[in-house]
Amino acid sequence: MKIIYIITGFISFGLGITGAFLPILPTVPFLLLASFCFSKGSSRFHDWFVGTELYKKHLEDFEKNKSMTLKGKIGLLILSSTMIAFPIFITKNNYLRFFLILLVIFKYYYFIFKIKTIKKQP
Repeated sequence: MKIIYIITGFISFGLGITGAFLPILPTVPFLLLASFCFSKGSSRFHDWFVGTELYKKHLEDFEKNKSMTLKGKIGLLILSSTMIAFPIFITKNNYLRFFLILLVIFKYYYFIFKIKTIKKQP
């Protein structure tokens, strides 16, 4: 089972790297999944992952303090809202539209009230 976690961790890490350069893929969810998988699969890989610059830039504050910079929050909210807007406008199923709108409302509530906003560290 550990090998599956490690393989999934590397796939997620690769998608996270790709997401850092392509605005179509979200970076943070893939890096969170990679962190989880590496922690379950191997302490050596988890220690390596925590030492990467990508982890420090995108996840360190969130994992340790449940906090993000205002710029990070806004960027993530805009990207994810844009991605959710496509199915809202394309689908004809009103139940799915209602669910997606509730999901967007919950997402904004969570980011505004549950995740602390910090100033960018020099």
